Amino acid sequence: MLMKLPRWGFWCECWREGLTEQVPPALVASFDAYSAPQADRWVAIALETISPALDSDASAGAWEWMYDGHVDTRRALLRAEPCTVSLAYADTRITWTIQPVIFLPLAHRHGTELPSRAHDFTPRTEE
Repeated sequence: MLMKLPRWGFWCECWREGLTEQVPPALVASFDAYSAPQADRWVAIALETISPALDSDASAGAWEWMYDGHVDTRRALLRAEPCTVSLAYADTRITWTIQPVIFLPLAHRHGTELPSRAHDFTPRTEE
């Protein structure tokens, strides 16, 4: 999305972390939301999508957040407070984070000439 002015929004991330192995957390997905409903809907859709594959306890936790917990999350986001939703299943923890941010506009390249040396670059080949 091309913007002309800075805009308030939410930076959303989903992280996966092994609970039994010494593997660092891994970023699974990220999303830029421009409203509190859009941000918490991203988490709700992810939870609804994975809930059939979860055990009964984890699935119940996911549905509990979707029915009740999302209200507290939405209220916190409307107050521009960061939020976290976590779910543990087997030996994995999945955590969704939502941070209030200001999205800055980026320069638009279409219709502008690149510097003369921009076309001199050639990627390295694997040997």
